[in-house]
Amino acid sequence: MKQTMSAKRLWAVLAALVCAAGVWLFAQRVLVPYQVADAAAQGRPRGGYLSDLYPRWLGARELLLRGRDPYSAEVTREIQAGYYGRALDPDRSGWQNYQQGFFYPVYVAFYLAPTIHLPFGMVQKGFFWMLLGLAIMTTPLWLRVLRWRASLWVQAIFVILTIGSVPFMEGLKLQQITLFVVPLLAVAMALLAVDWQIPAGVLLALTTIKPQLVWLVLLWLTMWTAADWRRRYRWATAFVISMVILCAASEWYLPHWIVRFWQALHEYHSYTGERPLMDELIGVLAGRAFELVALAVMAAVCWRERRHPANTGAFAFTLSLVLATTVLVVPSHGLYNQMLLVPALMIMLKERRMIWQRSVVNRVLSVITIALISWPWLWCFGLSVFSFILPPETVERGWAIPFWTAPQIPVGVAAAMLVYAGQRTFAASGEATTS
Repeated sequence: MKQTMSAKRLWAVLAALVCAAGVWLFAQRVLVPYQVADAAAQGRPRGGYLSDLYPRWLGARELLLRGRDPYSAEVTREIQAGYYGRALDPDRSGWQNYQQGFFYPVYVAFYLAPTIHLPFGMVQKGFFWMLLGLAIMTTPLWLRVLRWRASLWVQAIFVILTIGSVPFMEGLKLQQITLFVVPLLAVAMALLAVDWQIPAGVLLALTTIKPQLVWLVLLWLTMWTAADWRRRYRWATAFVISMVILCAASEWYLPHWIVRFWQALHEYHSYTGERPLMDELIGVLAGRAFELVALAVMAAVCWRERRHPANTGAFAFTLSLVLATTVLVVPSHGLYNQMLLVPALMIMLKERRMIWQRSVVNRVLSVITIALISWPWLWCFGLSVFSFILPPETVERGWAIPFWTAPQIPVGVAAAMLVYAGQRTFAASGEATTS
């Protein structure tokens, strides 16, 4: 019996390794060659660093060393010269006007301050390995936050699948700061779970360099704190003090930076045309209606679970639901944002039997979600195998197939979580009424 279990575990780990290898082989042998060939055919510049960290790093360097406004048109042109290899024409549309400006709160410059005297090539390599290390560390942290004492082989599978997922691959290739914010959030939640509230509050303030990713979490924590202020105020106090320090220091370096930041965000959305995920999938009106329903269900669950301590399963479930809802309503739908779905997927796997037995709707949503998530791994593996057999131009024609289910994955995960959360809340209300 033990030998059978060991064999099953070994096959599970090997399957995870195959999935991860397929994603990275697909990236190297199919996706990147296609992007290079397509850029050459369309006349798109691919010189320079092509790293999402570069605009932030150069803006930080110019602000801290030379006192220049990182949001200014002059600095933006310098960013473009390093990112693309040349500045872009501001009068052209589409990718030709994808400006690659600073577009972050000024205090992101303080995070990058230790690197501004280094050549960016060195910074880029260091950031790559740091993001990879943080991802490996974050997976066991989420398990602790979720109160799941998983065995080492289960943890190994989660780590392999996380760093071998398409969202992580894309984020790491782009060097997206989202992959830095998500680990900070995981550490903050783990600290909150062991009642280290002050460092948790400081780290939560640091996550606001990507405010669109954490605003729902902060709203949930505000509601949670108000339910037991005497025991929970310390994280909120540390958060507010940290935010005051960050904003005041930013104001010292760049007066009226908040106005400049909002102007930059407006310009970013005007030329990228990015919209929330549901707006893209089903239109603005239907998308907003769906988002409102999701937010209403989420708010009801948050209100119901607000009294539970941070070291309970109810708190962890609510946090996972909030993060899954965030991916639905965030005003951009970059694949790397789906790293916020990891806790929800862990919860669904942990409570899979209960979810499956709850109702037919749960079973249908579970099957759909599994299919949506499996699709990229299957096709990445298939295309990577074909890349060793077929001509490159033939395989590269299928580069988009692994991404076909990408927009639907957050919808499937969030829908499954919202339905299950509603059932839990309704059942808890029924038990309270009966008693």
